[in-house]
Amino acid sequence: MQQSNSGDVRYDDPWYDALASGWGESSGPAETTSPAPRADAADVYLEVQRSAAFQEVRSRYRRFVVPAVIAFLTWYVAYVVTATTAPGLMARPVAGAVNLGLLAGLGQFLTTFLLTWAYVRHARLRRDRAALELRWDAQELARGRGGAA
Repeated sequence: MQQSNSGDVRYDDPWYDALASGWGESSGPAETTSPAPRADAADVYLEVQRSAAFQEVRSRYRRFVVPAVIAFLTWYVAYVVTATTAPGLMARPVAGAVNLGLLAGLGQFLTTFLLTWAYVRHARLRRDRAALELRWDAQELARGRGGAA
């Protein structure tokens, strides 16, 4: 949208989206009521971060992620180290053309999918509801209505 010298609005700007016109533009006379006082966003988020509910969500997240990352990285490093230092062990046949190295490599993919599933399940059962409540509280505080953080 471009403003001409006379103050009227011209719609010849190629970036102006006619379908979105009216969004954020007043359709009538200017409102005379003052908006509700808004809390500073940084203060709101600091208050939420200091809350016991936020600390509990972070604690639940860390209690799952830290052991899972340690276990997966240990498994991955063990696979790589074994493949490079003991190729004879990894070449040991298991069934036909399938050897121990192939099974361990496929096991890497399997554990990745299992870990992803476990993470999603853990988040859904133990963190999502609490995080959603925190989000609502933060929005209420930001609007100035005073939610319970």
